[in-house]
Amino acid sequence: QVQLVESGGGLVQPGGSLKLSCAASGSIVSINDMGWYRQAPGKQRQLVAIITRGGSTNYADFAKGRFTIARDNAKNTVYLQMNSLKPEDTAVYYCNAKIWRTMWARTPDDYWGQGTQVTVSS
Repeated sequence: QVQLVESGGGLVQPGGSLKLSCAASGSIVSINDMGWYRQAPGKQRQLVAIITRGGSTNYADFAKGRFTIARDNAKNTVYLQMNSLKPEDTAVYYCNAKIWRTMWARTPDDYWGQGTQVTVSS
């Protein structure tokens, strides 16, 4: 079994910063892409940022210049540093990972964390 456990969410004032972490554990051979998504009330889940195993990154337009995604492959952990937060960043943030659980699998499995609430408000 594989688990993704997120941490670091909370309440922050506009202009503030938060750092989210997501650690994968369990039966893991290797992890391909890891990413962060978010879902605000009444809206669809949207991509925030993705990072490949080699460190290449891709950001949603709203995240560019304010958010930074990073990963520690030795710890199977992905991070999201969020700066200059705005009220519109309020959402549940979800971690995602494409995980190889066995060496003979044809494709990696898709896993999600339970989500962590980020609220930006004065």
